[in-house]
Amino acid sequence: MKKIEAIIKPFKLDDVKEALSEIGIYGMTVTEVNGYGRQKGHKEIYRGAEYVVDFVPKIKVEIVVNDDRTEEAVTTIRDAANSGKIGDGKIFVLSVEQAIRVRTGETGNEAL
Repeated sequence: MKKIEAIIKPFKLDDVKEALSEIGIYGMTVTEVNGYGRQKGHKEIYRGAEYVVDFVPKIKVEIVVNDDRTEEAVTTIRDAANSGKIGDGKIFVLSVEQAIRVRTGETGNEAL
């Protein structure tokens, strides 16, 4: 099993959710996060004073899939989250040793 973490622009969340649903991936965890990469934040003006916003608001989407669905899920997220502009985000793929469904006790792929 693999855990896919995608850091995306907030307005792309619905596109990513719909694209994953179309390929049969429904469960996900979504978190509002802040961070920066090459963007290094941006400048804003508030009441006439300019200040730097170091962290940019993003959305972190987390899903866990069977090994054989990893590439399909990554490609789907990448295509749906792509706006072609700087700051579109990152996708990380991590190994998952075990998954357990709390209600039934199912383990492994059956727990997904």
